[in-house]
Amino acid sequence: MITHIVLLKIKQRAKPAQIRAMFTALAGLKKKIPGILSFEYGPYSSPEGFNKGYTHGFVMTFRNARARDAYLPHPEHEKVKAKVLALLEGGLDGVVAFDFEG
Repeated sequence: MITHIVLLKIKQRAKPAQIRAMFTALAGLKKKIPGILSFEYGPYSSPEGFNKGYTHGFVMTFRNARARDAYLPHPEHEKVKAKVLALLEGGLDGVVAFDFEG
């Protein structure tokens, strides 16, 4: 199984409806791309303050590395990725992705 963790720095001017729509689109990928086992997301909520400006995050699990590798260039993922990047502070500088196998 592959766990795909993504942290996002959402623009301050982004509207709550835009953020909801982005996460709804991400969640919808589970029905469109084989091998996605789960998807969870939310805003930063810890009182520790270690988020370094990252405001939201999501975790997606894949059946295996092959499923993750098929997801990355998938046309449906590319459509949603464009929506995500449009809401980020600094484009690609506003995202961290970290995958691990386990």
